[in-house]
Amino acid sequence: MVIRLPLIHPSALDPIQKDLYDDMRAGIASGFSAFSTALDDGSMIGPWNASLHHPAVGKASWELTKAVNALATLPANVKEVAILVVGGFHQALYEIYAHTAVAERLGMSAAKISTLVANEKPSELSDDEGIAFDVAYLLCRGGPLPEATWRRAVAAFGDLGAAQLVYLVGVYAFVSTSLNGFDVTAPLSPRERVEAGTALS
Repeated sequence: MVIRLPLIHPSALDPIQKDLYDDMRAGIASGFSAFSTALDDGSMIGPWNASLHHPAVGKASWELTKAVNALATLPANVKEVAILVVGGFHQALYEIYAHTAVAERLGMSAAKISTLVANEKPSELSDDEGIAFDVAYLLCRGGPLPEATWRRAVAAFGDLGAAQLVYLVGVYAFVSTSLNGFDVTAPLSPRERVEAGTALS
């Protein structure tokens, strides 16, 4: 199989890539630690690798990701519900892998996670999680978000929180599309890594 975007060892980065690499690694250490983002040699995987191949786009998407997260209005569980719906809709394997790990760390059950990824609405969602599901589900399917759904989001999260939810869906739709376009798969399991002679950090 031909790898569309080969991994880049840190020693091969040019100065622009290196600045982006350092910023992403710092951000990952503080907010994306639930899943593997790099090999032991420092080569980044997932969307991070694509960002380094195309640093003008990569830096812009990374800055947008940070800006949306900096709104800091939505609870973590609400964000993960929306992200899992988006990743599942696009069938983006790395996205599903990564945010399944985050959701598990938050205490979500395997059944709840798999139902969200299947774009079905789990019966045990909280009211706020249910609103996040509805917003993500409807936006993924195209067309304007219905007024009643928007008003429920504003009532639950405020104007800023509702906006963050919309932007979050957009960010992860972009990430998922990029992952699919570059055919980025989920990392190997620990057993598969041993067999392949590679290790992730």
